[in-house]
Parts: sequence; C-alpha cells; structure tokens
Amino acid sequence: MRVCGKNVFNEIDYKAIKKIYLADNFKDQEILDKIKNHKLKYVMSDSKTLDHIMPHNQGIIIEISDFEYGKLEDIGAEDFIVVLDHIEDPHNFGAIIRTCEARGIKSIIIPKDRSVTVNDTVMKTSAGALNHVNIIMVTNLVVALNDLKKKGYFVYSAEADGCDYRDVDYADKKVLVIGSEGHGISRLVRENSDEIISIPMYGKVNSLNASVAAAILIYGIE
Repeated sequence: MRVCGKNVFNEIDYKAIKKIYLADNFKDQEILDKIKNHKLKYVMSDSKTLDHIMPHNQGIIIEISDFEYGKLEDIGAEDFIVVLDHIEDPHNFGAIIRTCEARGIKSIIIPKDRSVTVNDTVMKTSAGALNHVNIIMVTNLVVALNDLKKKGYFVYSAEADGCDYRDVDYADKKVLVIGSEGHGISRLVRENSDEIISIPMYGKVNSLNASVAAAILIYGIE
C-alpha cells in the first residue's frame, strides 16, 4: 500500500515502511534525518513522476505493509465500542477514527464487504489517530453484534426515527452503530439493536454528515 505526505510519514510505524520515494527537491531536513537515522530505504525521483503516482504528495510517497485489521476477540475490558454499518466515504471514516481516539474509544468494527477500508485517504484524515485505535473487520455485522450482546453490551443504533439520544439511560457497556451515508443502518442491524437513538433536528435539513452525527453521539453518550 502507498501513502503520501509529511504528516503521514511522521505518524507511521517505521517498521511498516518498505520504501520511500522522495522528490529531487525535497528539503525537509527533519524527515531526511529520520530516514537516515532509521536506515530506511529510499529512492530519489522527479516531482512529475511522483505526482503521476500519487497527487498532492508533498514530495514524499511511502510504500508500507498492508494494514493489519484486528479481530473481535481482541476487544478487552472496553465499555464503549463503535460499529460502522457500511460507511463508504474514506473522509468520514478517517474523521470518525479521530473522534473515537479523542474520546478514548479503542475499537471500531467495520464489515468486510461494501465498506471503506483503511487506505491513504483514511490515514491522512485520521491524522495519526489510526495508530491508537483498533480497526476490526468482520464478515457479518449482525453476528458480531450478537457476540457482543452475549458479553453484556447493549447495542444503540443511530437512525432518524429513534428516541432523542439525550433522553436515553445508557448501559455501562455499550455499542454505538453509525449507518452508511446514503442508507443509514441496514434492516438486519436495526432488528438486532437494543434501542434506536436519534439526534433531534430543528432546521430544514433532515440529516447530518455521518462523521458529524458520529461525533455528536460519541461525545453525547455517557
């Protein structure tokens, strides 16, 4: 997998780096020193070639090992887990990862199919938070939710026709499900949820961006 940008380089575990492509005119001495001190493999190239590989690269492209997803059994003594029901926009995914990390949430669960995966855009948008959150990929969200319920978690899914999230008495161990940008939560996920919650809307707009809704609920749920 290839990612790019100075901030991304500074956030990556150096052990995951296979090769670095630098523009001939790259002058960030701090990054150059890190490459030298950690004995990282790199090649120099002209800017046009790098732009052809990945645009907006800031003169540095990093080839890294494929992202390693966690497993459901990796979840430890956590009282708040976030599940993304087929989120497709990498910017939304990255922003949700940042919010979860800031809130202290350690695990995010995503489905294997019809869902955004961890790519360079997600890495950029998460701004380093990806290194501190366990992204778990599962084959079936409903099975995963029911496994968590057996472990004492209460599942709250966000949808427009639910109870006002501010009026809910939340369980000690909770799972928050955020639906996809275009379709919300899927039917089977809804049917296997313990409660449907919503954010009250007072204006003419009847929905919020997925990452904005997630941020409100992640910080609003106690």
